[in-house]
Amino acid sequence: MARKRLNTDVAAAVPLGVRGDASVGETAYRRIRSDIVFGRLAPGQKLTLDRMKEAYNASVSTLREILNRLSSEALIKAEGAKGFEVMPTSPENLRQVASMRQLLECHALKESFEAGDMEWEGRVVAAHHKLAQMEKRMAAGDRSEAEIWKRYDWEFHHALISACGSHVLLETHATIYDRYLRYQMIAAVYRGEVASGEHRTLLESALAREWRTAQKALTKHVQDCVDHMVGSGLIG
Repeated sequence: MARKRLNTDVAAAVPLGVRGDASVGETAYRRIRSDIVFGRLAPGQKLTLDRMKEAYNASVSTLREILNRLSSEALIKAEGAKGFEVMPTSPENLRQVASMRQLLECHALKESFEAGDMEWEGRVVAAHHKLAQMEKRMAAGDRSEAEIWKRYDWEFHHALISACGSHVLLETHATIYDRYLRYQMIAAVYRGEVASGEHRTLLESALAREWRTAQKALTKHVQDCVDHMVGSGLIG
């Protein structure tokens, strides 16, 4: 089945495209959400409903509903009479989001590694192959498709936990991952061979069903990325 979203299992995933059967409101929601997560709408940016009408082809009332919905996802800050703005970022919030991602993903890795079958292994290997090819391009200095690179990064991490057996866990992880991804897109993080090596360790651990090794690698992967983002000075 063709993927039109980063996570076809949960509604919280960032959209890769717009489904033909989506309503006007749902289409606008997906576009605005994607623009926030991928940094096209900057942290702290004021959102004027009248200006957004044409850009997202939605009425003011529909946009207000969408922004309130995104506020519940901690992507928009609703300020009552002052209107709406894209949720600001901070090192403290990044560390909180990263800790939650790490907690959820480490638990899901164990469950998925123990339950995964051959079909699961195939998804993991295929997802890693795409990510590794994109990482080679990034390492060679081609940063023109950073958004696609991060989509493949998501697909690999999602494939690793996709056999965990809990829709709620996958859905919650997807939501927190998007908040983490927003920071990565803002800071334009690429840690080179170090990160690629961590991804290879995760792949090898999955195929060997060594969930403890994977948990250790993931913890380092997330913590080092956070330190890199904060150290860049781009998270404020």
